[in-house]
Amino acid sequence: MKRGILSACAAAVLAAAAAVPSFAADIPRPVYKAPVYVAPVFTWTGFYLGINGGYAWGHSDWNNTPMGNVSLNAKGAMVGGTLGYNIQTGNFVFGLEGDIDATWISGSSQAGANGTVCTGPNNCESKNTWFGTARGRIGFAIDRFLPYITGGGAFGNIKATPNFGGSVNKTQFGWTAGAGVEWAFSGPWSAKLEYLYADLGKITCGADVCGVDTNVSYKTNLVRAGVNYRF
Repeated sequence: MKRGILSACAAAVLAAAAAVPSFAADIPRPVYKAPVYVAPVFTWTGFYLGINGGYAWGHSDWNNTPMGNVSLNAKGAMVGGTLGYNIQTGNFVFGLEGDIDATWISGSSQAGANGTVCTGPNNCESKNTWFGTARGRIGFAIDRFLPYITGGGAFGNIKATPNFGGSVNKTQFGWTAGAGVEWAFSGPWSAKLEYLYADLGKITCGADVCGVDTNVSYKTNLVRAGVNYRF
């Protein structure tokens, strides 16, 4: 009796073992798919450093009550550095940017009626040897292309030299506004082109230097190109 039971159990085990491969063959094998690469979304958010260079042209007016007004055309090159920070929200980019440039901007003239500070053996001259800005920027990002408007404070020096020698050199604070475009062309690198108008107000060349108190103003247009590196 016991033998019969053992034989029956052994037969059942063998039958189950034989059925396992067939059952396993019917189970669908899992399909492994390679992960899909998703490119990171480009953003303008972050700090950046850069260099810039360009050209400026404008006017410097010499004015005093008894002797009238003389307007000089001032122009020249500029080159310097840039520091800024952007925050991107949707397509809008809000930023702060500051820059400081060495400039070679000057203009001179002998024009004017007899007796003005610009009439004589030498030219009177207006010169700007450094220029900087601290501005806000608002842009609309089209992926890696960023058109923007900008405005804020401007600062720099005005050096006034009358025709008979001596000079006055003062640091002035004024305002600036303009627009530009920036393009992120490779990794963290971007290139920009911008236009700014700036007004540094006027300084007074006193009677001890100019013979009579004379107001000297400085207003300029500038076009600059630059390259920035974003962190």
